[in-house]
Amino acid sequence: MSEEAKTGHGCGQSRGWADEAVAAIEADQRRSADTHLWKLDVPALAGIDLYLKDESTHPTGSLKHRLARSLFLYALCNGHVRQGTPVIEASSGSTAVSEAYFARMIGVPFYAVMPRTTSAEKIAAIEHYGGNCHFIDDGRRIYEESAGLAARLGGHFMDQFTHAERATDWRGNNNIAESIFDQMRQERFPCPSWVVMSAGTGGTTATIGRYIRYKRHATRLCVVDVERSAFFEGFATGSRDCRCEEPSRIEGIGRPRVEPSFVPGVIDHMLRIPDAVSLAAMRVLSRKLGRRVGGSTGTNFTGMCLQAARMRQAGESGSLVTLICDSGERYAKTYYCDDWLAERSLDPSPFEGRIEAFLAGGELDLDFEESWAR
Repeated sequence: MSEEAKTGHGCGQSRGWADEAVAAIEADQRRSADTHLWKLDVPALAGIDLYLKDESTHPTGSLKHRLARSLFLYALCNGHVRQGTPVIEASSGSTAVSEAYFARMIGVPFYAVMPRTTSAEKIAAIEHYGGNCHFIDDGRRIYEESAGLAARLGGHFMDQFTHAERATDWRGNNNIAESIFDQMRQERFPCPSWVVMSAGTGGTTATIGRYIRYKRHATRLCVVDVERSAFFEGFATGSRDCRCEEPSRIEGIGRPRVEPSFVPGVIDHMLRIPDAVSLAAMRVLSRKLGRRVGGSTGTNFTGMCLQAARMRQAGESGSLVTLICDSGERYAKTYYCDDWLAERSLDPSPFEGRIEAFLAGGELDLDFEESWAR
């Protein structure tokens, strides 16, 4: 009997490769220390403690490192990715960088489908890890083109926007929610009053919200969205058919549609933050930390400040946690460039002073939309 017959038409060899691939990814995770949870010093907020979980220290520099790891393990364990299978993703940002890293680790080709206008820095980061960039002119066709490319190459469309919420074990297994609550155990207010998180795929907010309910914590989840995104309207109206024709200007978050991984039922409160305010908060926080953070972190920090302001006004004490999603060094030619901002009619400067004044003990005077869970 041939070796192929003994192993079921080569299935044994395929399983052996998959076992090695899973082991390589898990070994990489064991070599990686957990990300730091910073306590932000704000004396004016007596009785309210602010914490930032720094996801920028992952090997590929962003929160998306966790997602990419989970997506690869999910695809491997479901048999979608085998030896030599090309992996395709709809992403021009941090997810593509992280997926290229894991694709190289297990030795499979990787293709990132992205708009032709993607920054040279992001293209270089993807190619640094051996990824291929597949450019399209109409960003609205990114899903269809990704699926089409996967079909033409005989590959697997990873589809982060569908699989993010199911690829991560939300009950535990060192997911980001479990890590946050474990790191908070010795703090003055160990159970956060609020976790504040922006939505990109919806996967991280789903993981955090589910974990809070599974562990029966009193913590509430506030999700912050950006101007050009369908998530806020989808949550406020209860409709998954909401659409936004303009692309998000805050990289990594905000989507033109309500993505399949977005789980509104785990969200307690949602805010829509103007883009100029997000970038103002990004700059203020960067100065407080002594290093640059990205735009999505600015969105997160705005939401944290707004919730802290509500707590202070109500005479409440407690803790709030949000994330540093990635480093601001990736955005030297965009968010930190005055010419880039001027071309897009974005002026964060009027809001910087307001946020600084709040952190010094004043009121927080910002315009935003909000919606509470029904």
